[in-house]
Amino acid sequence: QFQLVESGGGSVQPGGSLRLSCVTSGFTMDFYHIAWFRQAPGKEREEVSCISPTLGGTSYADSVKGRFTMSRDNTKKTVYLQMNNLKPEDAGVYSCAAPFISTPRARCGSREVQYDAWGQGTQVTVSS
Repeated sequence: QFQLVESGGGSVQPGGSLRLSCVTSGFTMDFYHIAWFRQAPGKEREEVSCISPTLGGTSYADSVKGRFTMSRDNTKKTVYLQMNNLKPEDAGVYSCAAPFISTPRARCGSREVQYDAWGQGTQVTVSS
């Protein structure tokens, strides 16, 4: 049973930083894409970043490029999202997700990667 548990959210001022963690269990994370999504009130959920299982290639939404960094530690079964220079528009519930089907050769963002398992989310608030 795929399980993902996020932590690390909180409230920061604009320009601040947070590091989110997503601990996985029930599957061998090494072979799966993992993505971070966020959803703000009244807005659609958007994919913020993705990390592939092979070589750890990453992709980011344009709105967070240069500020967010995603990484994975397969030995700890954990992925991270380092968020720097946070802006009010970064606020929302951040969730990590994984597909049920391993597609190690697929690129992040491709149609082959469909996210099926989700964590409960962690709240990020950015305000002065």
